[in-house]
Amino acid sequence: MDGQLGHPGPLVELLRLGPGDAGELFTLQRASYISEARLHQDFDLPPLVEPLEGVQAALIDPACLVWGVRESGRLLASVRFVIRGEVAEIGRLVVAPDQQGRGLGSSLLLAAEDAVPPSVSVFRLFTGSLSVVPLKLYPRLGYRETHRSPEADHELVHFEKERSPR
Repeated sequence: MDGQLGHPGPLVELLRLGPGDAGELFTLQRASYISEARLHQDFDLPPLVEPLEGVQAALIDPACLVWGVRESGRLLASVRFVIRGEVAEIGRLVVAPDQQGRGLGSSLLLAAEDAVPPSVSVFRLFTGSLSVVPLKLYPRLGYRETHRSPEADHELVHFEKERSPR
């Protein structure tokens, strides 16, 4: 069912995650960011040092929308959107390491973009300058690079995308 509804990968059933998902999301997030930490030689990336309490706080924050994809009960992917007025700040797009390359991240991100409140007109996100896959993915999904900023011994690449009119 790849490519249906304009999505580049498999169709996903978008699930809103809640406090009961915190432990599994915490584990998924850590497993997913190890490869990024290796690329950047920085094991203090915020997703790797965020405590369980931080994940729990995100899941109950009314400004933070956290979605995931499950298959046979297992959480395979997740993404966070923090809504600040007309802007949705996207973070923690994670896919289980053994599930990467299937298009889950792309499909989840696009489905989540569709699910945010209609008041959102701009999406923003960033990734590390050495993150080869995200640096190719985001422009393919309509994001454009806006600027770069220093972060530890590397730099962050910031992207933005205007919401398509419905």
